[in-house]
Amino acid sequence: MNTSQLNIAFFGSSIVSAYWNGAATYYRGIVKALNTMGHNVTFYEPDIYDRQKNRDIEDPDYCKVVVYQANQEEISRLIEQAATADVVIKASGVGAYDELLDREVANLKKENNLVIFWDVDAPATLDRIENDPSDQFNRLIPQYDFILTYGGGQPVIDAYDRNGAQKCIPIYNALDTDTHHPVPPEERFEGTLAFLGNRLPDREARVEEFFLKPAAELPQHTFLLGGSGWEDKHMPQNIKYIGHVFTADHNALNCTPMAVLNISRDSMAKYGFSPATRVFEAAGAGACIITDYWEGIDFFFEPGIEILVAKSGDEVTEILRTLTQERAREIGEAGYRKVLAAHTYNHRAELLQSIINKSLSAAHVQAQFNDLTL
Repeated sequence: MNTSQLNIAFFGSSIVSAYWNGAATYYRGIVKALNTMGHNVTFYEPDIYDRQKNRDIEDPDYCKVVVYQANQEEISRLIEQAATADVVIKASGVGAYDELLDREVANLKKENNLVIFWDVDAPATLDRIENDPSDQFNRLIPQYDFILTYGGGQPVIDAYDRNGAQKCIPIYNALDTDTHHPVPPEERFEGTLAFLGNRLPDREARVEEFFLKPAAELPQHTFLLGGSGWEDKHMPQNIKYIGHVFTADHNALNCTPMAVLNISRDSMAKYGFSPATRVFEAAGAGACIITDYWEGIDFFFEPGIEILVAKSGDEVTEILRTLTQERAREIGEAGYRKVLAAHTYNHRAELLQSIINKSLSAAHVQAQFNDLTL
């Protein structure tokens, strides 16, 4: 088998729309890097949640996008198409018929292909299946050649191992240098601290602690809140709510305020080693990042030098009381150097390619041996 050029079928939430879909940036970075390496990717995404009406990119030239109607008949047809691919990937959280897709992709396993489950929210998946032994995914895990995750580190690897995974490997978020980079500041995004994130149940309490509380303590400073779902949230008057921010505006939002804030979801903080995509977006724009604490931060950035870390809202407040523009610029520049050196999607895709190539080559050799011994 020629593993230098593979046909890859990828079932995910959406690659063309970031609307209520934080995984879009991750998918784009990985798929674009795979295309640069010579692989052909077909990305299958359902037409749900008004994502197609809120696209932020047209169909990209680095993959074929298949938008499908979410019904069983259409999914069966697409599974039949995907059966011819060298690698078939099912991501978590597609959003429609996930259980059916989990099962059907696992059933595509053959001697000379790979079937992969790519968990873009491993903490949520693991909490779900460990709390419900009857969940069908428990018996599907061993059928996949690989469980890939976009974060989680050793705690997630250990948890998947306990649940029968053949091999679990984190492929962390990263920077897409084509789309996220330094740009001139824009007046509409001026302020002391900006936070961008959709309103989610397992993040809201941490947003109250790490963002709303410091804003209330520092009424003379301007805070910016971006993301969907916060319209009816009670917040201090010095917070400027700017709603959904399209990907094209992320660079300006990251480059303009003195600092940007990363707030983990509860489940991500629990497992650690789960930097949000926006951490790398902000670092790639040269932003001074303040993050809530989670285990594994120093695996990606050096605290105090390349990123600032707070364990409470009070610590965010104290950081902002003493942070100067000059200091913020130094931290942003150091984080920018680190992300370019170690955390781009090319780095991640090289790891993925080595995993796939070694596995397919071994499978090809085994198939030839089986043929000879028949």
